[in-house]
Amino acid sequence: MKLETKRLILRDWHKKDRDDLIEGLNNYRVSKWLALVPHPYTKKDADEWINYCKQNAKSKNRSYHFAIELKSENKVIGGIDIDKINKFHGIGGGGFWINEGYHGQGYGTEALRAKLDFAFSKLRLRRMESGFFKGNASSLKLQKKFGYRVEGLRKKGFKCKADGKLKDEYTTALLKEDWSKRR
Repeated sequence: MKLETKRLILRDWHKKDRDDLIEGLNNYRVSKWLALVPHPYTKKDADEWINYCKQNAKSKNRSYHFAIELKSENKVIGGIDIDKINKFHGIGGGGFWINEGYHGQGYGTEALRAKLDFAFSKLRLRRMESGFFKGNASSLKLQKKFGYRVEGLRKKGFKCKADGKLKDEYTTALLKEDWSKRR
């Protein structure tokens, strides 16, 4: 599976992405906002993630785990996914991250727009769910840009692998009709 934007390619993960994946996630300022990413992030962690994604890509009702490749550099600068897909209910979830060296350049916005277009247009989902850890203002800002609304707070909802701390998570969601109004 591949999605393309003006500057990015969202595609399946490959073994050749290991060094870029490690570079992006072996940064505490990134990993502290992601529940399941350890710090330090090692070659073993990257290999396990890539293998997981390859196995997942083979299933029929799979999640979509995209590497975000910057076309101009032929480099993976982040990841974005659609998971917990329930076709009957028309719901999907998922998150995203961008290598800190590429923050503030609109790549997250561009990738999230492509993900949402795919989820609502191609997968025909009606609702996308996400969230963010308390204190992650950048994630909240990006989600609000697309119309996500905060729906609740899960007190101590996750134990973060990067720092071992229990973290509060704000849950968010975006309805297809709200997405359509903003397009």
